[in-house]
This record gives sequence, C-alpha cells and structure tokens, in this order.
Amino acid sequence: MTSKNDKAEGAIDRRTFIKKAAITGSAVAATGVWGYLFYSDVPVREKAEKIYSFKDFRIAPSTLYPDLAVARGTDVEQMVRGVMEKLGGMARFITPGDSVLIKPNAAWDRQPEQAANTNPLVVGAVVKLCIEARASGVMVTDVSINDPYRTFARSGIEKATLQRGGKIAYPSDNDFIQTDMKGELLKVWPVFAHYHKVDKIINIPALKHHSLSKATLAMKNWYGVLGGRRNQLHQDINTSIADLASAVRPTLTVMDATRVLKRNGPTGGNLSDVSIENTIMAGLDEVAIDSWALQFLDLKADEIPYLKMGEERGIGIRDWKSLNVAEVQLG
Repeated sequence: MTSKNDKAEGAIDRRTFIKKAAITGSAVAATGVWGYLFYSDVPVREKAEKIYSFKDFRIAPSTLYPDLAVARGTDVEQMVRGVMEKLGGMARFITPGDSVLIKPNAAWDRQPEQAANTNPLVVGAVVKLCIEARASGVMVTDVSINDPYRTFARSGIEKATLQRGGKIAYPSDNDFIQTDMKGELLKVWPVFAHYHKVDKIINIPALKHHSLSKATLAMKNWYGVLGGRRNQLHQDINTSIADLASAVRPTLTVMDATRVLKRNGPTGGNLSDVSIENTIMAGLDEVAIDSWALQFLDLKADEIPYLKMGEERGIGIRDWKSLNVAEVQLG
C-alpha cells in the first residue's frame, strides 16, 4: 500500500521555480541583516544575582533596665528566666507575631557534656520564652562544621528545640544568598537565606577556648551564618570576626557559661578540658559580654584584638565594669 508520505510533489515550470527561489533568498537575506544589526561581541549573561544586606535587628536601649544581667545557679531554665526578667522580660525584645531566628553554636558532632556546642537546655529555655512572648515562629539554626543532622541530634539541641515548640533549619547548598557584609575583609559572601527573612535574631554562643582567636564567644559565633570556604577567613581571623559582628546586629545575646571549654577549643572532646561554671549572662552589647566572659578563660580584653576592633567600630565597649550589671544567685 502506498503511504501518504510517498506522494511525489508535482513538477513546476521555470517561472515558478525562479519565483520560489527569490522568496527564499529574500528570507535568508533578511535573517542575515537582522543578525548583523543585533550582533554583539558581549556574551549572553544570566540575570544578575541580587545582593542582599543585613538589616539591623537591635531594639533601642533603655535606662530602665541594666546593661547586662548575670545569673548563677544550677537550674538552667531558671537562670535564663532570671537574666531575662532583669532585662525587662522577653516581651521587651519580641513583639507578638515576630518571626525569630536563634543562633546557637552548633558546629560540632559532640555531646553536651563536651561543651563544644551551646548547652541544649539554654537553647530550649530561650525558645520557650520566645513562644511565651507570642512569636509567630522560632527557628534554630547554624551552619555546622560537621554533618548538621548528626550535630543537632548529638548535641541535644534538636530535641530541646522541638520539645519547646521551635523548629530546626538545616542549611542545604541552595539555601545561601549573596550578601554584602560591608567589611574590611568580608565583602560579598554567601549567607544562609533565613537571616534575611526573620524579624528578630537571638545569639546564644557557647563560652570556650579557640586555638586561633583565643576565645570563641558572641562575636565569633557569627561565623555560623556563612557558607562558602570560610576557613579562608582564618588568615586574618580578628578582622573577619570584627567584620561579622559589624554586619550582624542581633536583638539579644545570651551567653552560655554553664559548661566552659577551657582548653583545646573549638572542637574539644576531653571532659577534663571542661569546667562547670553554671552561669548565664545576657544583654545588648556583644563586646561587653565577650569581655566579661573572658574571666572564665583566664584572659583579659586587651589580649583579644577583635574586641578592640569591635569597640573602635562602635559595636560596644570592653570596660563592662563601667556598665550597669545586675547579678542574681538562683538556687
């Protein structure tokens, strides 16, 4: 059977052939003209990626409350509540409906007793206070050095967060957006996108020794907002820490000094390097909080270059003794 596709085209005369050829030639010529007119030696590029900047998450200071609050005791939740009551309560920092991001130190696949990460009980207590202040959502996150799923689980932070009504955000490779850090060393860098989507940020660092910077505290804790090859920043670690603290201005800082890793930081591992101090401190001034925390590491503020840089940039002051500090003993 003959297929319809086998149908032969009828013969055409010379005049028809010339006419068709002229039409085809005109179309080809037109294509050439348009190609010439719109030709560019600049390669085709995708749409430029948006560059973000951090907003300022701070609240206004008030003389009605102390600058810094310190609580000592054995009940972690009671201590966290104690420092927050001294500072005016969590409602001073969180407005109903706020979305809150909590940044602990959750970098290492370690157990709580090893003090390489923030004490999960401290994280859980802060999450609970935010929920009580009617936050719309509380997210706990960190860009971990070790596997984040193992780190959050083994550190106890995952369990403590979920039990108190918060959520864990595990960063993936597609969760980072280019951010202008506006620093001397740190320029445009990939940052976990959720930092640009929340209303308030609470920093909960662990107080511990660091082999390069001598101490990893509130200002150093901001390394965990970054993606990319952040180990490159260790070449000038003090400037990079000052740049980070200049870029990320949190709503509140709660320093975990319940367990202090006094040696072999930041990873730790040996329980003999851990000192039980049962102390919590909170406030708005990260430079002052870090300066205060150094007593647990037998260091002074003038021994830490990034604290001087932070003071010179207006982040805070090193002389915490000149501030109004409220202390309370609980339990």
